[in-house]
Amino acid sequence: MPRPVLRNFFLASSLLALTQLTTPTEAAAEARLALVIGQSAYRTVPELPNAANDARGMTELLGNAGFTVTTAANLGQNDMRAAISDFAGKVSASGADTVALVFYAGHGLQIDGENYLVPVDLDPKREADIPLQGVRLNDLLNTLGALPTRARIFMLDACRNNPFPALSGAGHGLAMVDTKAGAPGSFISYSTSPGAEAEDGSGIDSPYTTAALTVAKQPNLPIEEVFKRIRVAVAQSTDGRQIPWESSSLTTDFKFFGGDSSGDQTALPGASSMALASGTRSLDDWRKDLQGKPAMVAYEIVITDDTVPAYQAYIELYAQDTRTPRLRTVLERRRQMLAWERATAINTRASFEAYLANWDNSDLAATARKLLLRVQNRNYALPAVVAAAPVPVAIAMAPTCPCSTPSTPATPVNPAIAPVIKKRVDDTPPKRKVVDTPPRQRRPPPDEVIYERAPPPGPPPGAVMQGIGIGVGIGMGVGGGRGGDYHNDRGRY
Repeated sequence: MPRPVLRNFFLASSLLALTQLTTPTEAAAEARLALVIGQSAYRTVPELPNAANDARGMTELLGNAGFTVTTAANLGQNDMRAAISDFAGKVSASGADTVALVFYAGHGLQIDGENYLVPVDLDPKREADIPLQGVRLNDLLNTLGALPTRARIFMLDACRNNPFPALSGAGHGLAMVDTKAGAPGSFISYSTSPGAEAEDGSGIDSPYTTAALTVAKQPNLPIEEVFKRIRVAVAQSTDGRQIPWESSSLTTDFKFFGGDSSGDQTALPGASSMALASGTRSLDDWRKDLQGKPAMVAYEIVITDDTVPAYQAYIELYAQDTRTPRLRTVLERRRQMLAWERATAINTRASFEAYLANWDNSDLAATARKLLLRVQNRNYALPAVVAAAPVPVAIAMAPTCPCSTPSTPATPVNPAIAPVIKKRVDDTPPKRKVVDTPPRQRRPPPDEVIYERAPPPGPPPGAVMQGIGIGVGIGMGVGGGRGGDYHNDRGRY
């Protein structure tokens, strides 16, 4: 009797094992591809030793996390573009269930509101050289954003100081990039806040990469939680001078490492007392959440959230804390960068004038004035083009030779003053439009009705008049004797 039981037990165990073998895990179900770029050996400025170390550390981490990693170091402009193109080809061939990750360590620049990755052969003489010699960050984002993927992750340790003397007018750090404005399914992380500069660090790796190599190894952490912990770790190691920033439009979950949920799940300070969801809270909500908490706990909570209302509430409630002056600087810069993002996104005269009205003394004010002048010239050119277009006229009035074609108005010498453009007025009286209207059909006259009355009694009227005329004529002729010589004004009788 025990044999059937044992046989059934072994059969059930075999089926369970087979099911486990044939059911893919989350990491195995998705393809993971990574491109790691380390820009260290710059040719015209001092080297960045930590950038090469950062690339090696991330290559090892991502390989252990199941990524197929392509590592490239010290790329010139053409090589960097080729590396991005080749990586995009691999992602496209891998299919829609692919997680694509790009890690970049090196210099980054912001020119005219655009972010650029810096090739090692970049040698600018002026700001206008950067679009020709650099690699636009948006080109990288758009290239991968056009491919069907499960998720796209960008880690940019690229906000170090600007080392190029010819670019003294460029803004500090990188401009803000909102992934929600592009294709969904993207996650972008900066090593520091928009408009701020990251430190190279005193160790073998930068503060940002050092924190990433430690935090990302923790098992079963969602990517949003990973980068919140990275932000807190970097803020602690730099005494608040550097605070990483990210933007997400992910539509699926992602974890660098899966595994048993009993791993290192140490919660962030204060996390048990409040939700750390990505939803935006108002200033009043933050005042209530932070009220009564120790300053250090409240500080790490607002660093974790990294939003304007959170920083503002902390500054109001902990005005005497030693960390408040630094957070006040962070808050002011964040507001400025949000205004700069709006100005460049709208890209109109009004948007740049609004920015200058509040941030006229900022490091981006010179760029704002230049872009304002560019927008004004663009707007002034539009009426000239419209005025140069031939006025629609009747065929008989059209020019009969090229010499009568209207000429384009000259460009204004002073673009700050709007040119006066006279409208062409046609004094020719309009021709009367003749409309062939069919003649109105006249109705036939009604049949005439003749009423005959009976004649009055006595002789007819003609007979009476005839009798009178005869009598008069006879009388005048007999009595005058000279009837033939009678004269009147009409002649002689």
